[in-house]
Amino acid sequence: MASTGIRAGAGAGPWPAPGPVVRLGGAPFAGFALSAALALVLALRAPTALAVLGLAAFGLLHNVLELRYVAGRFAAVLAGPLLRLLLALVTGIVLCRLLPPSRLSQSAEILLAYGLLAAACWYGLRGRPRLLVAAGVGLTGAGAASLAFPAYHFVALAHLHNVVPLLFLAEWSRRLARGRAAFLVLQFGWVLLVPGLLSSGLLDGWLSQRPGGWTDRLAAVYTPPGWLTPQVGLRFLAVFAFLQTMHYVVWVWFLPRYAPEAAERFDARVPGLRGGRAWALGMGAGALLALLFAVDYAQGRSVYAALASYHAYLEFPVLLMLVLGLREGPGADRADRAGQAGQADRGVPTRVPTRARSEGAPTGCGRDERR
Repeated sequence: MASTGIRAGAGAGPWPAPGPVVRLGGAPFAGFALSAALALVLALRAPTALAVLGLAAFGLLHNVLELRYVAGRFAAVLAGPLLRLLLALVTGIVLCRLLPPSRLSQSAEILLAYGLLAAACWYGLRGRPRLLVAAGVGLTGAGAASLAFPAYHFVALAHLHNVVPLLFLAEWSRRLARGRAAFLVLQFGWVLLVPGLLSSGLLDGWLSQRPGGWTDRLAAVYTPPGWLTPQVGLRFLAVFAFLQTMHYVVWVWFLPRYAPEAAERFDARVPGLRGGRAWALGMGAGALLALLFAVDYAQGRSVYAALASYHAYLEFPVLLMLVLGLREGPGADRADRAGQAGQADRGVPTRVPTRARSEGAPTGCGRDERR
């Protein structure tokens, strides 16, 4: 199997490799459009119910499927010493979220989060000292702002997590044989245009005006404190409910269906969750969480917030490397061998690296070689 990335310093093409060429029909476009329309109607008329029931139904399932995609597609980053360090940092965040909320626990989580980003920069930018210094200065400034205004930090984090699929979809779309521009316009529409309309107040005439109870509590969680009024709080709650629903559409429907090679590569790394076992794990855990929500929603949300730390925070190092155009991570060779082993188990011929072919290594006569 070809490597998903480029060797550091090779400078040959983008990282990671685009993946198998895909020709999309009309179904995915219609699926996204209909999902966005339905999510918008529900976010306007019942934002609290959409946010709460959506989390109970799809929260942990999408956690599992997102981790499967990211760990499979970007195996070259999430591997080796860097993965172990990231897991240690995120586990610290989990412990912070399990503690009673306080300024101390919030500050500790913020420091660990920026430590995670710093670790990714250190591993990815060691050969680019100027960019590494610039990243360090930027992270220091952003970290200081987050520590000074933790409430704003966590509101921004909640909304940022829901728009993260845009970058993954943009990266995925490089494999499209045609229609990439139309695909990206559709994605930018639901990620940016619809939330913009909701937050601007232009759709207030259709927005349910039922404050009180959990509506007020959730609005306070997802609205910047300085902007919190009953009307603005409802708008931000509607934005969150809409984006959370579309977030689930991406991770539970689109990417599992249209990027199966990521799941196959994850299966090679974690055979215990091969095939339908990941779905079973997500749905089983989700059923238990839904039961906890029914008994004590506040406690269920606390448990979910802690467990969700892994999928929410592990995606940021990958996104950082995508945005900065970094090269393959420290676990590239191990990840590539895992992918080749998985394909060999299924009887799929693997590619021989270019260097090996040039040195006279046997190349076989499979379809890949004839290319």
